[in-house]
Amino acid sequence: MPMAANDIKSMILDAFPDADVEIIDLAGDGDHYKAIVKSASFAGMTRVKQHQAVYASLKGKMGGELHALALETSLKS
Repeated sequence: MPMAANDIKSMILDAFPDADVEIIDLAGDGDHYKAIVKSASFAGMTRVKQHQAVYASLKGKMGGELHALALETSLKS
């Protein structure tokens, strides 16, 4: 069963309460998303570490309920 965009957003916001999060359904199938996440919490993190932190916020859902997630992360100013 696909994961709802609102559930993805909620999980990311739980980990990064200050974040601006936009979830885009890339294929219209509820399985392929893009997340744009801007957070002050990313200060001092490399892009790889930012992505790892976002994936960690999804608590193992990647590859199961959530098939594909493209990430765009940046420091919130």
